[in-house]
Amino acid sequence: MATELEELIDFLSAPSPPVKKAAVDIVRGLTGSEDGLHSLSNYANTVLPSLSRLLSEDKEVSEPAAEALVNLSQNAELAAKMVEIGMVKIAMDLLYKPGSSITRVLVMLLVNLTQLDDGISSLLQIGDEKMQGLYVMKLVRSFCRSSEAGDDPFDHVGSILVNISKKEAGRKMLLDPKRGLLKQIIRQFDSSGPLRKKGVSGTIRNCCFEAENQLQNLLLISEFLWPALLLPVAGNKIYSEQDTSKMPLELRSALSIEREPVKDPEICVQALEAIYLITLQEAGRRAFWSVNGPRILQVGYEDEEDPKVLEAYEQIGSLLVHGSGTEEPSTTSSK
Repeated sequence: MATELEELIDFLSAPSPPVKKAAVDIVRGLTGSEDGLHSLSNYANTVLPSLSRLLSEDKEVSEPAAEALVNLSQNAELAAKMVEIGMVKIAMDLLYKPGSSITRVLVMLLVNLTQLDDGISSLLQIGDEKMQGLYVMKLVRSFCRSSEAGDDPFDHVGSILVNISKKEAGRKMLLDPKRGLLKQIIRQFDSSGPLRKKGVSGTIRNCCFEAENQLQNLLLISEFLWPALLLPVAGNKIYSEQDTSKMPLELRSALSIEREPVKDPEICVQALEAIYLITLQEAGRRAFWSVNGPRILQVGYEDEEDPKVLEAYEQIGSLLVHGSGTEEPSTTSSK
C-alpha cells in the first residue's frame, strides 16, 4: 500500500492543475526542513523526474518545483542524481526558452549542480565536441548583458563561473583567447553588485592557477586584468604623479582620483592570491613590475588592517624580495 509521501509524489503528475499545484507547494514546503529533505531523498528516483517535468509548466507550478529542486540539490547525493538524469541540460534549455519566468531559480540550481565534478563536466559539455562550451558562452553572455539596475536574475552566474574554474577543463575554456570569455567576465568587476564582484574576483583567481602554462593568455588581457587585481588592494590614497607616471593609463587614471575602497576582505585576498600566482612566473614578475605593481601593493599595505589580507600582501612581498624579483626595478627604470 502506498505511503502518504508516495501518494503526494504521484499527485505531482496529476492531470488536474489545482491538484498538481497543491502537491508541488507541499513538496516545496517539505524541502525547507531537514526531516522533509531526508524523507523525500528516499523517493529520489520518482520525485526528481516528477519535479523536473513541472519546470516547463506555468510559473505558479514551475517556480515551486524549481525552488524544491534548489533545496534538494543542496544534498550532494541528490544533486548527483539530478546531474545523472540530465538536469543541467533541462535547466539550460528552459533558461533560454523565450518567456522564461524562473530564471533566477534555475541559475541557483545550476550553482548547486556545478559544485560537483560531474555537474561541471555536464555544463562544460565535455565529450560533445560540436557543442562543447556553448552553455558556458551563453551564461557568460547573459552575465555580461544583464542589467545593473534592480534585481538581476543572472547575478548568481558569477558563482557558477567560480565553480567551473575550479576544474582545469573549465579554466582552459575560460582562458581560450579564441572564445574571449575571461576578458568579458573581468570587465564585470566594475559592477556595484557585491555578489557579481565576488564571482568575478573568484573566477580570475582560479584561472591564475593556470599561470604556469597559460601566462601569455592571461597577459593578453592585461589592460583589464591588472585594474581588476590591483585596484581592490591599492588603498584609498590619491597616488603621486611620480608613482602614476610608471603605470598604464587604465591604472594611472583610476589611482589619480578619489575612489571608493573595496571593503570586502575576501575580494582583496583573492586579488592578492591571483597576483601571487602570476608573479611566481618570471615573465609574470616582469609584467607586474612594468605596471608599477610593487608600489601599488606598498601603498595598499599601509592602509590595510585585516590580518588575512595583510598575510596575502606579505606573501607577495616575500616572493618579490627572495624570488629573483629583485632585478625588475632596474629593468623598469631603464625604460
